[in-house]
Amino acid sequence: MPDDLIRIFSDLHCGDRASGLRSPSALAPLLDGAAKIVLNGDTLDTRASRNPADTAALRAEVCEFFARRAPPATLLTGNHDPDISSEHLLELAGGRVLVTHGDILFDDLVPWARDAPVLRRLIATELDGLPPPAREQLEPRLAAFRRVAGSVPQRHQSERNRLKYALAFASDTVWPPSRVLSVLRAWREAPGCAAAFSRRYRPRAEFFIMGHIHRPGAWQPPGGPVVLNTGSFCPPLGGAVVDLTSRRIALRRIERRHSEYRLGATLAEFALAGA
Repeated sequence: MPDDLIRIFSDLHCGDRASGLRSPSALAPLLDGAAKIVLNGDTLDTRASRNPADTAALRAEVCEFFARRAPPATLLTGNHDPDISSEHLLELAGGRVLVTHGDILFDDLVPWARDAPVLRRLIATELDGLPPPAREQLEPRLAAFRRVAGSVPQRHQSERNRLKYALAFASDTVWPPSRVLSVLRAWREAPGCAAAFSRRYRPRAEFFIMGHIHRPGAWQPPGGPVVLNTGSFCPPLGGAVVDLTSRRIALRRIERRHSEYRLGATLAEFALAGA
């Protein structure tokens, strides 16, 4: 294993009933061999909830694990953990690799969510409140999206009762059936949106690494860059990691074996230009 390996995850959703990851310790086999790790958003849900003590305890457990029992870790924010870090975006390999959660690609943050119309209005209000030059700058836009994400409380995520959780999850994510069409539309549009975003804000990037839509894969939109999505730890599509070294970048499947997660097959691999 190269000693400069950076391993990138996203969408652990640790502690959420919809996620297979009940405790961060189950990740231990995935950390072997990595010199550094990056958690690209939605590591857990830190937003306001009906059970703030549970949220605080889970946050402490996750942060302690990555601080003491893992390689050096960089946590990036997502729409579920907008306050987990002050970092919303990361550039690696001299700017050739751009890493961000991916919700900024959508003007309603989560196009398939029940409250997407509300989110769209809130984001528009936040952007309108910025000085005109800042509206077109990436960092103020990212901060605006995080403020909106932080204003939305947990719903089904904080429900303790299993049956009530299932009903609330369906109401929040898959009902009415038109919600499924919104998911499919986001899957279809995300690679092109990511490529356009990168060309606009970071034109030197050759690879754009994201999560958010819970669909692992690799795409090469016309004009680039290559878009890699790490999926999630939630069914039905599962997750992947991106392994980055000074020479190559690879998307590798994550497999669950009993109570632990381990690396699986390589889904896509690319050489870094100039390596």
